[in-house]
Amino acid sequence: MPALLDEIGLADKMKPRDLKLVTHALCHGACRVLLCSALCLFVAVAFADGQASRETAGKNAQSASAPNAAAPSSEASKYVGAETCKTCHEEIYNAWQKTPHWKTTLNIKGGPAKQGCEGCHGPGADHVAGGGDKTKIFVFEGKSRQETSARCLSCHGEAHQQSHFAESSHSSSDVGCLDCHSPHHAKEKEFLLVQEQPQLCYGCHTSAKADFAKPYHHRVNEGLVQCVDCHNPHGTATVRQLRSLPSGDAVCYKCHVDKQGPFVYEHVPVKTEGCSSCHTPHGSTNPRLLKVMPVNMLCLQCHTFSSQLTAGGPSGPAHNQSAKYQACTMCHAQIHGSNFSSVFFK
Repeated sequence: MPALLDEIGLADKMKPRDLKLVTHALCHGACRVLLCSALCLFVAVAFADGQASRETAGKNAQSASAPNAAAPSSEASKYVGAETCKTCHEEIYNAWQKTPHWKTTLNIKGGPAKQGCEGCHGPGADHVAGGGDKTKIFVFEGKSRQETSARCLSCHGEAHQQSHFAESSHSSSDVGCLDCHSPHHAKEKEFLLVQEQPQLCYGCHTSAKADFAKPYHHRVNEGLVQCVDCHNPHGTATVRQLRSLPSGDAVCYKCHVDKQGPFVYEHVPVKTEGCSSCHTPHGSTNPRLLKVMPVNMLCLQCHTFSSQLTAGGPSGPAHNQSAKYQACTMCHAQIHGSNFSSVFFK
C-alpha cells in the first residue's frame, strides 16, 4: 500500500503518522471491496444453480405428465366430430341440423361422447378409417327396440318425462322410442314425432279414435286438446299413464277447476271413484260425456228406492220416480259438491 502512495507522489508529502493512518484506512477499504465482490459472486452462483434446478425439475415434470396427457388425447382421437360426418351424410346432416338434437354440438361439458352425431352413434374414427364400415359404428337400423331405446335413454332417462319408461305400458307392449320419434326425418319439430298428434296415437289406440268421433267428446280432433295433456306416453307411476292420481281427478281439474273443491258436503263418488264414475273421458253419445242417459237412470245406479236392499247405501229419492219427472240435477244442482246443502241443492 505505501508503494501505491509513492507512485501517486503522496508518500513524501505526508507525515509518518498520517501515512500510517491512510495506509490503515486503505487496507480496511480494500478488504470491504473484496468481501463485497466475494458475496456478489456467491449470490450469482447460487442463483445460477437454482435456475438450473428449476429447469431440470420442469423437464422432469413434463416428461412425467406426458403419459397421462397421452391417454385422454388417445381417447379423444376416436371422435371425429359432426363436420366429418357431414362430408358423406350431408342430406341427413342438413335435416338433423334443424332439430333440437343439434344443440348437443355445443355441449362442451359432456365432452365428445355427448356431442353431435357421435353422441348417438358412438365414436366415428374407425368408421371413417374403414371407408364407411357400418360395423364400426352404432347403426339403429336392424337393432332391437330394447337396444335403440336404451341408447335414447342414456341421455333422456334422467328427465322427469321419461323416468318411468321402463315400467310404462308402451315398454311392456314392445313399443320403442323410434316407433314414435324420428331423430332425422320427423314430421313434427318440437318432439321429433314421426306423425303429428292425434293421428300418431290413433295408429294403435283405435278405440280412443272411435270415442273422439262421437257427438260429445273432448276436442282432440279439433286441436284444442292433445292426448299428452292427460297422458304421459313415456309412463307414470299411476294407471293408464295419467298425469295425476289414480282417480284421475287432478287431470280433469286442470280444466274443470270449479269442480275441484274442497266442499263442506262432498259427493262421495267424486272423491272415491273419480270423475270417470259418471263420465267417459274421451267421448260419449250423451251430453256432458255422461255414461247413462237420462240423468235419473245414472243417479239410480247408486241411489235405489230401498236403502235396505243396498245394505245401508245412499238414500233413494223421496218422490215417486214413476211419475213424470225432470232430471235429478234440476234440484240437486251442486252435484259435484256443495258448501251449503247436504243434498246438494242450490
